[in-house]
Amino acid sequence: MSLLIVDTLPLGTAGADGAIGGLCERAADSKVIHTAELSIKPCIGCNFCWLRTPGVCAIRDDYEQLLKAYLQYDDVVFLSKTALGFVDHSMKNVIDRLLPLATMFTCFKDGQMRHVPRYERPNRFGLLYVGEADGAYLNRWLERVAINMHGTSLGAFPIEEYGEVLSCIS
Repeated sequence: MSLLIVDTLPLGTAGADGAIGGLCERAADSKVIHTAELSIKPCIGCNFCWLRTPGVCAIRDDYEQLLKAYLQYDDVVFLSKTALGFVDHSMKNVIDRLLPLATMFTCFKDGQMRHVPRYERPNRFGLLYVGEADGAYLNRWLERVAINMHGTSLGAFPIEEYGEVLSCIS
């Protein structure tokens, strides 16, 4: 199993090092990307990644290394703070920028409209969060994100419960 951990938490966030260490320990191959150290701008909705430069975001920043990493790893676990009971702006930005992994074309699959994937590389996505949130709502949201990316959800859990994600990826 290969694991990519995308950490959007501020450096030094309580519980993050333990969760990252526990996850990496069980993975045969793992990589951790700390977005606090990167310059990642928000998606501007230009659709260049679909129309002009297929699969390549028009925004030139550090996000490109994340796009490449998604294609190299089977499982992706996101670490996020919460705000107003949902993932914070940093995580939402990271998810919005997944768009180049899909095409502008849509199809019906399992009775739902979805974007046609650009690559035949379905990921499994998990979320570990810090702060107050409605876990059921975050689980449903992550499930929808995974479905839209033709992947599957590993679930959304408070960071202290990182073992729940481990049980899904082991």
